[in-house]
Amino acid sequence: MSVKLSTRQVGDVTVVDAVGRITLGEGSSALRDTIRELVGKGQKKVLLNLAEVSYIDSSGIGELVSGFTTVTNQGGQLKLLGLTKRVRDLLQITKLYTVFDVHETEASAVRSFV
Repeated sequence: MSVKLSTRQVGDVTVVDAVGRITLGEGSSALRDTIRELVGKGQKKVLLNLAEVSYIDSSGIGELVSGFTTVTNQGGQLKLLGLTKRVRDLLQITKLYTVFDVHETEASAVRSFV
């Protein structure tokens, strides 16, 4: 099963809820397309909710970094929410945990946007 993405607004923050696996192929391209579409619409505050993501491969990690770069280059912010232990460990191993602004609760994440 690849990833299923849905978006919703919390104030001026766009929350992208991801469910499933972000892997080479459909999963990573769906994430890329969603982030590009949001930036294209002028959404500068993007919160990626990964609480229901069971697995991310190297391609999925690449798309997280690419999405982060895309949003940042447009003057926006991309933050991560609700990492599972597996995803958190993966980000720590790859040293990307220091790149992303990671939050445990949606309320604290939404408040952290400036």
